[in-house]
Amino acid sequence: MTPLPTAVAPQAPATANAFTQRFSSTPRGARLARRLALHQLDAWGVPYGSTASDTAAVLVAELAANAVTHGRVPGRDFELVVRLTGRTLRIEVSDTRGEHRPPSGAVTEPTPLAEEGRGLLLVAALADRWEVLDRRPVGKTVAAELELAG
Repeated sequence: MTPLPTAVAPQAPATANAFTQRFSSTPRGARLARRLALHQLDAWGVPYGSTASDTAAVLVAELAANAVTHGRVPGRDFELVVRLTGRTLRIEVSDTRGEHRPPSGAVTEPTPLAEEGRGLLLVAALADRWEVLDRRPVGKTVAAELELAG
């Protein structure tokens, strides 16, 4: 005897978009990463100049600048991945220098005359969540998530 089919409640389809690109580990590569990420977000319906777009611009800029400044290995690129799943925007920047990891947990404010250390403060303040992950076979990934207003 065959069992009767059970009713399944209809669900809204999950929309997922992804953009992946490698860039040279230079200030020019970091700037291009920010510009292309914003262009892609606009194509996905997050318009230029919106709060979400401006916040994503700062997140991409800071993570890419950190990859270029602290994660640079001569001859190696950094990678940007931007994913929009439903209303969650995830920005991942990977570099090949795994031994220089940002501090996990709460980021402390640098001394007033420090020349570095403010980038992750911005990431922590703007992102809803952020984390540092190991990258296989080598390196690290810093990911930040932003919940978009819906």
